This record gives sequence, structure tokens and C-alpha cells, in this order.
Amino acid sequence: MTDELMTIREMCDAFDVTPRTLRFYEAKELLFPIRQGTKRLFTRRDRARLTLILRGKRFGFSLEEIRQLLDLYDRDERMTQLAKTYELAKHRLADMERQRRDLDESIAELKEHLVWGKQMLESMSSREAAE
Repeated sequence: MTDELMTIREMCDAFDVTPRTLRFYEAKELLFPIRQGTKRLFTRRDRARLTLILRGKRFGFSLEEIRQLLDLYDRDERMTQLAKTYELAKHRLADMERQRRDLDESIAELKEHLVWGKQMLESMSSREAAE
């Protein structure tokens, strides 16, 4: 992407988001496009912020956490931002790993039930065929 301004349509195409998403992030004060009447023009800074917003959402950060991190960057508190991002990411990773363990356990349990269910169906089928 270049330094030139991008329209809302170009942003949507480049980031695979909807206009509604961009307007929502603008309303939440996460993006600050240049307004020309009803037209929104997004700067290089907006594109960088949107990249971080989307990454943060993918990792499960709340919009408020993302906004706080972006605000630290804007205030030129990059060391603080990095430290806070690191701590949030460590906690989020622990949560994700816990969720994965829970999901793995649920999958294993469901597989056991499916085996049991299949055996029961086969047993019932055999009895009905014998009668």
C-alpha cells in the first residue's frame, strides 16, 4: 500500500471488511479518516491501525484493549505499549490454550459417545434382524 489516501471501498477491498465495520471502528474512535462531506478518506496511519485492530480481534483482544494499546502508541509510549501488549498476549495465549484443552477433551468425549452410539445401533439392528 502506498502513502496515498484510500476510499472506503478501497479499504474494504484491501482488508476484506465491510463499510459498516469501518464506520463502526470510526465511531469507536479506533480509526480517524479524513472527512470530505460524506466521503471518508483513509490515511496510511488508518491502514496501519486497521491492521492492528484486525490482528487484535483475531487474537481475541477486546476493542477497548485494542484502543488502549493504540492510544499508547499515539502518545509515543512505545515501550509501555509493547510491555502492555506482551502481557495481554501472554494472558490471551493462556486462555486460548485452556480453551483448546477443553475443546480437545470435549471432542474425545464426543468420539467415545459416538462409538457407543454406533455399537448400540448395530446391536439393536442385529436383534431386530434376528426377530
